[in-house]
Amino acid sequence: MALRHGVLHLGPLDNNTYVLIDARTGECAVVDAGFGWEEIVRWVRAQPGPPIVRHLLNTHAHYDHVCGMRPLQEALGGTYRLHPADRPLLARLSEQGAIFGFPPARAPDEVRDLADGERLPLGDESLEVIHTPGHSPGGVCFRHGDDLWAGDTLFAGSIGRTDLPGGSMAELERSIRVRLYPLGDQVRVHPGHGPDTTLGHERRTNPFVRGDGGSP
Repeated sequence: MALRHGVLHLGPLDNNTYVLIDARTGECAVVDAGFGWEEIVRWVRAQPGPPIVRHLLNTHAHYDHVCGMRPLQEALGGTYRLHPADRPLLARLSEQGAIFGFPPARAPDEVRDLADGERLPLGDESLEVIHTPGHSPGGVCFRHGDDLWAGDTLFAGSIGRTDLPGGSMAELERSIRVRLYPLGDQVRVHPGHGPDTTLGHERRTNPFVRGDGGSP
């Protein structure tokens, strides 16, 4: 289990962008590059090596998680990947931003699909893709051992909003209770906003999805 994990807190919505680096090979994945892509570039280039960007991964295609992906790719390289169910959101990236007063943005030209259960190689390690729809149709989490990068699926004490296009409270509840909670109480959750938590803590205390992993 040799992934080094860095987190940057960026932008007006305090997004968490994660950089996962394989300790031996220096290959890395950047998860959810939205605002502040220049700071991400500086951070990556300042690491020993520096790391080689292999994957640019989105947990979902909302503007604040995607708007920096294209310039980041132009600066550092890497293959951009997204679940296909969120491609309609990606196609309306600038429209999404305009609703909240943000400037236009362009996604990478080439989009590779993510699939549930897929394992993405990263140096000597790999990331498991877990499809968790509800916040958006193509929402996913990435798992490595007891670490879970959850995007806006699950937060400390809360969950992702479901009132945006494609959102579904019933699907989000099912994703968390059926797909995530059974992974084990010890799993550390690294969310798209806010502090880390664990699946056990959320299973016991989260007011939206308290439960034992059974059907919602």
